[in-house]
Amino acid sequence: MNRSRSVVLAVVFSTFFVGFGGGVVFPILPNLQSVLGISPFLVGLILSANRLTRIVANGPAGSLIDRIGTRTPFVVGLFVEGIATLGYVIALNAPFPEVWFLISRILWGVGSAFVFATAYTIAADVSTGRSRGTSMGVIRGGMILGFPTGLVLGGVVSDAASETTAFAVAAAFALFASALGYWLVPETHVSAHRTAVKPWELDTSLPTLLAGVVNFGVFFAYLGALFATLVLYVDVIDVTVWGYGPQGTSGMLMAVTVLASAGCTVGGGRLSDQMGTRTPVLGAFLVVAFAGFLLMAFATSLATLLAACVLVGAGQGGSNGPLMALLADLTPGERMGRAMGTNNVLGDLGGALGPMVSLPLIDVVGFAPIYLACALVPLVAGACLVGGVYWRTGEVSPGVSSGD
Repeated sequence: MNRSRSVVLAVVFSTFFVGFGGGVVFPILPNLQSVLGISPFLVGLILSANRLTRIVANGPAGSLIDRIGTRTPFVVGLFVEGIATLGYVIALNAPFPEVWFLISRILWGVGSAFVFATAYTIAADVSTGRSRGTSMGVIRGGMILGFPTGLVLGGVVSDAASETTAFAVAAAFALFASALGYWLVPETHVSAHRTAVKPWELDTSLPTLLAGVVNFGVFFAYLGALFATLVLYVDVIDVTVWGYGPQGTSGMLMAVTVLASAGCTVGGGRLSDQMGTRTPVLGAFLVVAFAGFLLMAFATSLATLLAACVLVGAGQGGSNGPLMALLADLTPGERMGRAMGTNNVLGDLGGALGPMVSLPLIDVVGFAPIYLACALVPLVAGACLVGGVYWRTGEVSPGVSSGD
């Protein structure tokens, strides 16, 4: 147990600092339409480029983990994310900035594909059935705790100083994260049989596809649609926090959603361990996400918008720990890298489609229909999961074992 905790904490510290680079872009990039004079579709493409890249990179990342282990892909992924964050600084000070932003987001996608797949695989490697939900929740919570700091950094520093300064600070932290990963994270994925052969190999087993459907829906609504539109929404309904503009205000509100997500990620995973089953906890938090988007659609004040952000973040985060633990419960260890990579493919597909669908449609139908549609997505995904789990196991709520 001590080794398990030390390994999990090593991953948490490493991913915390690299998360700054992921968070800093969201209060700034959606506003590139006015800063750079580019179309809403191109802004959506830049926001989605990392996820579109991960759709391609997640499979090879998972396969590589099952072939060579977790440590090297994890450290390399952190370093690539640091270099990508430096690219944002270049983009603001070079000709054709949209091209540089696109390249940087693609690089970030490659690096984060390796970081996400390895982090979850490490959690599965060092935990048992009765501790897996907690391990998954703690690692996911740690991975996203740096994100709200980046959201505030991106919004506040860009308002107070400049976008270049915000990106430069985030890049420094991201490169520091790669050094931490090299120093602190050991190899955990050791097996006598390396079953992954092809770099594009995916895991198409039912448990992986079920988890992927939920991941798709949650990422589409939360990281896709909500994060891409919030800076525009607060401007339209004229909501401000401490006198900051739309970028600063949206950055703080997104930080609130991510903090709620991080806290409930740990709590949801631990609760599923204590109950000895995953699906009731997972389903309850998906309903919370539904309620948050429903409130978001009709928010007209800072109080209602803040409450909606808390509910959406809590629902997304609380469902994540049990979901990843359920996938690990039902997947043999030698396939874990590919299962996590495939799950991330589907999640990133949802996250990539979110901005590309929501930003252009806002001009046509407005914000409320977009958020109402997002409210239904978690419920549909949860129904698919429950039906699939019953078909696979014969139980709506299968228990977890205390063994490895």
